[in-house]
Formats: sequence, C-alpha cells, structure tokens
Amino acid sequence: MEFIKDSNWIYAKDAHGNVIAEVTYPVLKPGIVVINHTYVDGSLRGQGIAGELMEVCYDEIKSKGEKALLVCPYAVRWYSEHPKYNDIVIED
Repeated sequence: MEFIKDSNWIYAKDAHGNVIAEVTYPVLKPGIVVINHTYVDGSLRGQGIAGELMEVCYDEIKSKGEKALLVCPYAVRWYSEHPKYNDIVIED
C-alpha cells in the first residue's frame, strides 16, 4: 500500500479518492506531536495496515527529531507491543 505523507498526516486512498487508512499527529508544541488518531477501513483490517502506518509515522517523527505523546488507543497499544520504537515516546 502506498502511503501519502502530508503535514502531520499519513494516509492512503482507494481508487475513488476515499481515505482508507490514516494516522494523524498534530503538533502539540515545538518538538512534540500527539498521535491522536488511527483509522483503517474495515475492508483492510487484519492485514497489518495500522502497524505499517505506525512504522511510517515513527520514521517521520524520528527524522524530524521530534517526540510523540500517545493519545490514540491503537498507538498506545502498538508502542507498548513494540518497545524498540519507544525512543520517541514521551509520557503525559
């Protein structure tokens, strides 16, 4: 799946232009973003798409030298299950 990277938003669209997967991470303050939303269309669930979104999001945040506050329940769970990515995570 091809992900499109926009300002604090990573997403994928279907052939009709509908967003079918996304993660949003708006800026909280300089150097800190909030991963606040992850969505994967029901037709794609169970294929690891949300995990792929988390990895791409991690790479984007890390490459900018930023840290992330996790608010999205999926992100909280994913990062707890993948501790090697926790170097960008900050506590509330």
